[in-house]
Amino acid sequence: MQRADSKARSSAASPAPAAPRPPAMEPLPRGPWPLTCLVLLSLPGTGAQEVQGFKLHQPQGNVSVTAGETLTLNCTTSGDGPVGPVKWLKGWGSENETIYEQTGTFPRVTRTATGSGTDFTIHIRDVRPEDAGTYYCVKYDKSVRGLFVFQHGKGTEVSVYAKPSSPVVSGPGSRAGPGQSVPFTCTAGGFFPREIAVKWLKDGAQISAQQPQVSPGQTKSSYDASSTVSVTLQEGDVRSQLQCEVHHRTLPAPLRGSFQLSRALRVPPSVQVVAEPPSPVEVNKTVNFTCLVKGFYPGAVAVAWLENGTEMSVGSPPPPSETPRGLFELRSLVEVQATEEKNGSVFTCRVVHDAQGPISGTSTLRIAAPAKGGLSDRSQTDNDNLVLIYIVVGVVCTVLALLVAAILYLIRAKQSKGKSSPSARLHEPEKSSEANTQESDPNNLTYADLNFDKERKTIRRMVEMSQQSEYACIQSSRAPNGDDNLTYADLDMVHLSKAPPRPAPRPEEAGSEYASVQIPRK
Repeated sequence: MQRADSKARSSAASPAPAAPRPPAMEPLPRGPWPLTCLVLLSLPGTGAQEVQGFKLHQPQGNVSVTAGETLTLNCTTSGDGPVGPVKWLKGWGSENETIYEQTGTFPRVTRTATGSGTDFTIHIRDVRPEDAGTYYCVKYDKSVRGLFVFQHGKGTEVSVYAKPSSPVVSGPGSRAGPGQSVPFTCTAGGFFPREIAVKWLKDGAQISAQQPQVSPGQTKSSYDASSTVSVTLQEGDVRSQLQCEVHHRTLPAPLRGSFQLSRALRVPPSVQVVAEPPSPVEVNKTVNFTCLVKGFYPGAVAVAWLENGTEMSVGSPPPPSETPRGLFELRSLVEVQATEEKNGSVFTCRVVHDAQGPISGTSTLRIAAPAKGGLSDRSQTDNDNLVLIYIVVGVVCTVLALLVAAILYLIRAKQSKGKSSPSARLHEPEKSSEANTQESDPNNLTYADLNFDKERKTIRRMVEMSQQSEYACIQSSRAPNGDDNLTYADLDMVHLSKAPPRPAPRPEEAGSEYASVQIPRK
């Protein structure tokens, strides 16, 4: 569409779309015109009187159309009019814009009846929000003095209903970890009229959000909307989806935009180093150190091994595998020969996840075999255990020996108390060596007074044993009660031989009473 020529704009009245002023006549050129003619020509309506019966019809007052559709503007004339074109103008006054005329090129505008002198209806294809405004069908009068507005319609106000664009959901510029609140924004633009509604859903469930902010759009008679919501991320949001739902009167169904929360989520891994077999190990054994990297997202991870702080060359680890929860895990293995020089070495698995700070896990290698100049840790431990066993055994043996000694002491003490039975030692001159046996004289008797105090249980008198003593042990029953408590033993029954001396007999039961007889040798 193009602007009307300067003459048309200068001849149009001041803006008054509802009731435009009659077109003003262009000033006549200076010259020898009679004053009367100038007055007559300057009178309003003079041109209309010359062509009586001409009428211009523009029946549409208000028209609504949806963007993208075709707009039809009706305009017809009747009767004979002055020589001059019929044009369609958008707006009135100095800012009007020529939408269509019989000459020129207008790509989106076509005339319904091409070549007709009475039907000037046009079609505007692919209507846009900027096409909203008031349109006028205008009949011009072309004369030697120029182009003047002869007659025009009352104007058709066009409203363009524009559908909002598909909503776009944008997330944070960087990833966030579980428990962090992250803002998300939904934008939609180019819609008309202004009223619009926005809803947020997480996995199909609506969540609360602020009212959308509506602002003028990039084009005239259009608007843009923006809505923001904050979501607290969780570890399980790897498979969650956030949706923005836009409702507008031009839409038969709401428009939706979505955002996968995994694009904004970062779950750091847990790192653990496991040795197989566990330390301590025998010398020259092969130890497998495994680095377990679990529960991380996204899957971008780098693994490096270090021995005592120095990076090892172990090759590339296998790619991570995905778990049913949507997280990732990885296992990295390194083999180490358990030599004596590596005893006490620290092996570290360093993991760098998603360009974040490193996370490490460590394990220490312990050798069980003896090292140079001494024993290994395991041998030293075994020796310590052996010494401890010896000490325990010694203590137990000592306690048992003391216990046995105490028991023996108690037994001997009890036996000593048992010897407290009444006893008497009988003295008899030893016979001559010629006599080997006693005579069978019935009167040759020796008596011993064995009357002892019954209450006394110990031996009244102890006589040292000698090689010249012979002993006889007499056992008697308990003495009867009474003052003359005498016990007699007939020693005729005792054979006193000159046999070699024998040790004293062992005491009998505690209930026995004994008499000891000593006969000196002759």
